[in-house]
Amino acid sequence: MGDRDEVPSDGASNDESSQSPPASFVEQANVDEDLTDTFERTWPECWDRAGELLEWDDPYATVLDDENPPFYRWFPGGTLNASYNCLDRHLESGRKNHAAIRWEGKDGERRTFTYRELYVEVNECAAALRELGVQEDDVVTIYLPMIPELPITMLACARIGAPHSVVFAGLSAAALATRMDAADSEYLLTCDGYYRRGDAFNQKSKADNAVLSVDANVTTVVVDRLGDELPHVLGSNEYDYEALLEAHSQETVEPVSRDADDMLFLMYTSGTTGEPKGVVHSTGGYLAYAAWTARTVLDIKPEDTYWCAADIGWITGHSYIVYGPLALGTTTVMYEGTPDYPDRDRLWEIVERMAVDVFYTAPTAVRAFMKWGKQYPERHDLSSLRLLGSVGEPINPRAWHWYREHVGGGECPIVDTWWQTETGGIAISTVPGVDEMKPGSAGPPLPGIQVDLLDSDATAVDPGETGYLTLERPWPGMAETLYDDDERYVAEYWRQFSDPDAGEWRYASGDAARADEDGYLTILGRVDDVLNIAGHQVSTMELESAIAGVEGIAEAAVVGGSNGGDVYAYVSTEGATDDGDALERRIIEAVETEIGPIARPETVVFTPELPKTRSGKIMRRLLEDVTNDEPLGDTSALRNPEIVGEIQSAVRDQ
Repeated sequence: MGDRDEVPSDGASNDESSQSPPASFVEQANVDEDLTDTFERTWPECWDRAGELLEWDDPYATVLDDENPPFYRWFPGGTLNASYNCLDRHLESGRKNHAAIRWEGKDGERRTFTYRELYVEVNECAAALRELGVQEDDVVTIYLPMIPELPITMLACARIGAPHSVVFAGLSAAALATRMDAADSEYLLTCDGYYRRGDAFNQKSKADNAVLSVDANVTTVVVDRLGDELPHVLGSNEYDYEALLEAHSQETVEPVSRDADDMLFLMYTSGTTGEPKGVVHSTGGYLAYAAWTARTVLDIKPEDTYWCAADIGWITGHSYIVYGPLALGTTTVMYEGTPDYPDRDRLWEIVERMAVDVFYTAPTAVRAFMKWGKQYPERHDLSSLRLLGSVGEPINPRAWHWYREHVGGGECPIVDTWWQTETGGIAISTVPGVDEMKPGSAGPPLPGIQVDLLDSDATAVDPGETGYLTLERPWPGMAETLYDDDERYVAEYWRQFSDPDAGEWRYASGDAARADEDGYLTILGRVDDVLNIAGHQVSTMELESAIAGVEGIAEAAVVGGSNGGDVYAYVSTEGATDDGDALERRIIEAVETEIGPIARPETVVFTPELPKTRSGKIMRRLLEDVTNDEPLGDTSALRNPEIVGEIQSAVRDQ
């Protein structure tokens, strides 16, 4: 990030007209229009509203301790337990028979846990972990797919004060071992296997390979997910999950009272140097922020059935499948598998059957829904839906309108949310009962959040100009530090735009954005996600958005060639196309109109699908390898590995 022209160039401005939420939604919304003004007038004491959503063993002395920036302490002096806040207090308030988790398995299995039933199993698991030697502050690694035992073991760890480190089940054995070593973790919870598009996949073999290369002597607990379909043998220092729970049947464990700034969990994410970094989230600030944003932005109410169709292996699942919804006492839905297996209307069948109120998913999923066709949601009664959410990357206006029209019945407000692993929760979004929506724009910063868009000299850019997205004030959900690496935490997030001598500390998100005259922010993606085209820096997000706006295009990914910056556009269509040449011409015209002739794609490759991880993200790195005829890197996280060969053939034929 050197001189200013490294910031992604401006593309077409968002000229979509504002959309207002229906009056019926506004009337029932959790927050009203006084929220923004109140937060601005009373910051930082305004965050007491988030703290009040939790029950504290000892009250906090103040909301924020900012004596040692950027190591801010939220709710200092307060003590609490996250498991108690997600379970026990709901039993005490008379909600013990209310559904806490409704789970949909890949092959049609269904399990529902009431808050009482979830409390019982979490306690049994906590007792078992204690017997195995897990003590307060020991990091427990969890390597499980989307099965109920995943949130159960997370809450069991929280109950005994042991931070958890969830590793996405699709990552490789090497990735698991690296994260266990980095976290000094001696305990692993995994399973025998899980289903991938109907086939049994051996998870324990990956876990076994990882354990062999971990420095510590690891104690492993194995969930029997597949039974006789995938027999497994327990080795030395390995234990069966069900047997452990049976041995501790009906036992209860007193929740360990934790300081507000004690670590609740670690979440490993990639860093600029390529080494995974362990993002540390606190018990008090994180949990309060997850609950507050779930209530404020997602409008979650205790009586709702709420569904975040993400994976708990990533931060979205932590905040908005587990901790946020359960802290609010609602019913949270989790499902195993993919949206198109066994049928492309699987999600809509679940929404109809469960009468889901709030649905939160990724733009990549919405674009897939568009490609499959409106007939799938139209088969089902989706009238229970009150609010739709988007998370993970920017959603372009065309996908936004399709989502609202064909899933939301033309009425549901949409919250297009921006946040990161490091922010812990949503930081930029419209507040659905307060703000108008602008398709293609995430919206303004949330009340209490201050965003500055800066050039490389840390000078604020004007409306309509692209700048580096920074957060100027701390917020409760923010990462406390990086595990065992305070120096890297400061260097990666706080040094670039901060002036400590002047008392200024700004969090550098690594994303680029621009704001309109109303302060609504359009997120342009990672600052590094730019292509150098004839000396000009062009945002890949803007290129992809221009292409995806063409009628008949479902989604697109662009990468640069190694021969001087040629643009390769990989495009999947909504259906079969009779005239690929005409469609390619429309794509090129759209790019030239929206961005300029300089960004014109040199090559357009049509493909039935784009390579995606099992969490739904496009693997652009893999497309770069294909484009430049380089050896393919690690493909273990791919959901559709079969598409890679087809894309390679298509590129060779160009």
